[in-house]
Amino acid sequence: MPLTIDDAIKLQKKLAGKVIKHDVINYDKIRYICGVDVSYRDDRAFTCAVVIDKHNFDLIDSISSIIKIQTPYIPSLFFLRESEPIFSVLKGLRYDVLMVDGHGILHPRQFGLACYIGMKVNKPTIGVAKSILCGNVRKNGSILLNGKIAGYAVKTDAKPVYVSIGYKISLRTAVKLVREVTKCRIPEPLRLADINSRKMAKHNV
Repeated sequence: MPLTIDDAIKLQKKLAGKVIKHDVINYDKIRYICGVDVSYRDDRAFTCAVVIDKHNFDLIDSISSIIKIQTPYIPSLFFLRESEPIFSVLKGLRYDVLMVDGHGILHPRQFGLACYIGMKVNKPTIGVAKSILCGNVRKNGSILLNGKIAGYAVKTDAKPVYVSIGYKISLRTAVKLVREVTKCRIPEPLRLADINSRKMAKHNV
């Protein structure tokens, strides 16, 4: 049975305190990075997950799915809409760190899509968003939320992306990894996943 909006908000508040915000894997052992993105057309979600080797950007694996959706877009409750499509492509993939097109703890309730996905798949997860949902960006790029640093604006192109902890990773490591696998604005695994999901949405009538 789908969660109501009130139940979803209560769940976010409950789980926010359980987000692991430190590294559970040594940076030198991180090699395979997965990026997952969802595009929409009518009542269908077109989802793609891409795994690359961070050392040479080689494509290691890619999985796609098409799922019918019934949940509308609700600001700050993105996980209600995107979690099922994302889970459908992550099964069976091998990767060290996951990057999600959405926020982690840089969220009004400190529990965005990246936190929910990371907690459910039990993997180090980074939230990488194209627009900011809350918080104040300082000159050094750090983003303050409720008096604490909750994210970082990473700029490798004309526009920044907004990076935050999803699960089992520190903000410092998240920012470092995003920079390492970014050629232009968007980290490469997310960029490829976005391209693929958009192509699927465009060509599947």
